[in-house]
Amino acid sequence: MKKIKYSEITPEKIYKKRRDFVKKLGLSAGSMFIGQNLINPAFASNDNLENKITEYRYITTYNNYYEFGTKKNDPVEKSQNFKTKPWNITIDGEVKKKITLTAEEIKNIFPIEERIYKLRCVEGWSMIIPWLGFSLSKLLEKAAPTSKAKFVKFTSIYDPEQMPGQRYPILKWPYIEGLRIDEAMHPLTTLVTGLYGKELPNQNGAPLRLIVPWKYGFKSTKVIVNIKLVEKMPTSSWMRASPKEYGFYSNVNPRVDHPRWSQASERVIGSGIISERIPTTMFNGYGDEVAHLYSEMDLKKNF
Repeated sequence: MKKIKYSEITPEKIYKKRRDFVKKLGLSAGSMFIGQNLINPAFASNDNLENKITEYRYITTYNNYYEFGTKKNDPVEKSQNFKTKPWNITIDGEVKKKITLTAEEIKNIFPIEERIYKLRCVEGWSMIIPWLGFSLSKLLEKAAPTSKAKFVKFTSIYDPEQMPGQRYPILKWPYIEGLRIDEAMHPLTTLVTGLYGKELPNQNGAPLRLIVPWKYGFKSTKVIVNIKLVEKMPTSSWMRASPKEYGFYSNVNPRVDHPRWSQASERVIGSGIISERIPTTMFNGYGDEVAHLYSEMDLKKNF
């Protein structure tokens, strides 16, 4: 696939026209490329969502990013001076070839795609976001995982001087997340470098973050500095903080409630109707692509 320059990404002003075009096509099974844009049918054919990409202003001002504070507006207000250059990310652990790359090298090496995925937060709100990035598997393959690599551990930067939220024990810092190796290698699991045709803003996890579209948003680690392939399941930050509320898998599952609230429906941010809620879909609508990963698992026990 041809590498996309940021200057070639679809401008914000024509997204609406493209959505109307996509809707008229009546997308069905399988993912579809229009130009170089990946449209996932899980929401492209959903009448409730109607291909409504969330406006940029909501995507960049309504965020969970506890490194900068616990309020939704803390990230945009407190992250603007966060320095993302230079930035190194290391892939090590159970690999044949340890590698370290800068964020700029990653953007130059791997073909950048536009991938429109829905983000569903464990708190019960959702957005549809046009991400820029590529399948994480492409980066992991360069390090050549060994047969002992059963899980992938992601570590975010620890920098309390720049991140005021890290000065408080909201979580045990730095932020840690994990995936099973087959989840990490799935083509939908994306290393994100931007959104909405733009460089990734600081408040959204610049310069490099993860998006795992069938899981709750907190699984999508921001400001990644290390990816370690390991033999044993890592303990993620939210698992450590509250193991009865946050499990390792954290797949979007409307039939498994959070102990303090229902997960059966979600509020669409920027829908224009404050109280609008839609039914939450199993695996966030990506069941056709990922349900087979859990075919022999009890998803209530392994939440």
